[in-house]
Amino acid sequence: MYPTTLRRVAIVGSGMIGTSIALALRRAGIRVGLSDKDQDMVVKAELMGAGVALRPGDPPADVVVIATPPSAVVGVLRDAQARGLGEVYTDVASTKGRIVAEAERAGCDLTTYVPGHPMAGRELSGAFAARADLFAGRPWALCPHPATPPEPLHMVAQLAAACGGEPEFLAPHTHDRIVAAASHAPHLVSAALAAGFAGVDESMLSLVGTGLRDMTRVAAGDPALWCDILEQNGEAVATVLDSVVRDLAEAACALRAGNGEGAPGMLVDLLSRGNHGRERIMDRCRAAARV
Repeated sequence: MYPTTLRRVAIVGSGMIGTSIALALRRAGIRVGLSDKDQDMVVKAELMGAGVALRPGDPPADVVVIATPPSAVVGVLRDAQARGLGEVYTDVASTKGRIVAEAERAGCDLTTYVPGHPMAGRELSGAFAARADLFAGRPWALCPHPATPPEPLHMVAQLAAACGGEPEFLAPHTHDRIVAAASHAPHLVSAALAAGFAGVDESMLSLVGTGLRDMTRVAAGDPALWCDILEQNGEAVATVLDSVVRDLAEAACALRAGNGEGAPGMLVDLLSRGNHGRERIMDRCRAAARV
């Protein structure tokens, strides 16, 4: 659907996501220039075969990918555009609405900027955690400003497709509402559950199994990065958490009621809704796997 005309991509940020993009692009035969404020990260990405360090005087890239924490995106974008680092710019931050608004206020050129977010990741961090197949078959949200013309959109869609992703166009605030429910709030719920085991004695861990392990997997994510993400999408995440807290509070009341008349009905309703929601999630995952 998106035959690539990309020849050269610059990636600012050589962590797990940036390096994974670089590896996928290199596998597609695209030249990749790497940059990071921590030069050691660039060296690690080079050792992975992800590309070579960007040098002064390199020609402008077809697309510049900003793979930094959300709060750094606008500053990096403004600097990269001022330097003429590329023809088109995108990012991979997992929030969009606040970034787009701040980019507009900062005077960034929104005609060459296509906000993006590949819906894939790992709880691990750093270049050595990167995988070339990380984005294969995964949605890659693109959230352009109305001022952005078609050609930059097509270029960034090509990049997503070259990485194995499935480009999906969304309004920034629609994207943020979806990821609040699908990713951000679940991360906090996982962290809250795992936090209950942080100070327990060994006896409390003696019967721990795969269920708890799977439910708390994402709690291993980098706290500093996740604080940044959650603050950027605070209102949407808080709305989802309000709903989860309401359900859990009602469940706690029902459990304390013991054999009270209302208790079984509430628990059956929550568990049944959980079954239905889980089946819808799995249907979507199965459909994506067949594509």
